[in-house]
Amino acid sequence: MPKNIANIKLFEVNNVELEKISTLQTPQGILALVNIPKQQKLELKNLKNCFSIVLDDVQDPGNFGTIIRTADWFGIKNIICSENTVEAYNPKTVQSTMGSLCRVNVIYTNLSQFLTETDLPIFGALLKGNNIYNTNWGKEGLILLGNEGHGISDNLIEKITTPVTIPRFGKAESLNVAVSAAIFCNELCRNNK
Repeated sequence: MPKNIANIKLFEVNNVELEKISTLQTPQGILALVNIPKQQKLELKNLKNCFSIVLDDVQDPGNFGTIIRTADWFGIKNIICSENTVEAYNPKTVQSTMGSLCRVNVIYTNLSQFLTETDLPIFGALLKGNNIYNTNWGKEGLILLGNEGHGISDNLIEKITTPVTIPRFGKAESLNVAVSAAIFCNELCRNNK
């Protein structure tokens, strides 16, 4: 038994009980009851010399959970969200993170005010912008991704210092926000080895 489990109370339940207490149609066989941490304060000093993801009104809990999990995979520690982004502790979001929510800081704030106050480069995911594969990323910045249906809000677009696009080769109208986040994270890491 792992040594960090000593202070955890364990309760064994049968499948019927597990189905009653789980929000999933097919529970994974284990559930955890944990305290939700207090909202962290956004400290600009913690965003220096690294990249952070900024989400503008992302609504789908599965997309959000996938973005958190992707950030964790690529070593991105901070996700800054608009006040209207889906709740990080929504059960579907938590499930989609597959544990990564424990390792990524999720902070909600007024994005317009935050982006006005920061001096970090702001890379915005737009349909018209610099080719992602030719972008000079530098060593720090914010990756701004928009709402699934409406993209980045007009009042935030003007704060973008570098518009970036993922080139389209087919006929699809847009990319899923979680897929876009993964492509951005991969390209950042590839260029900052």
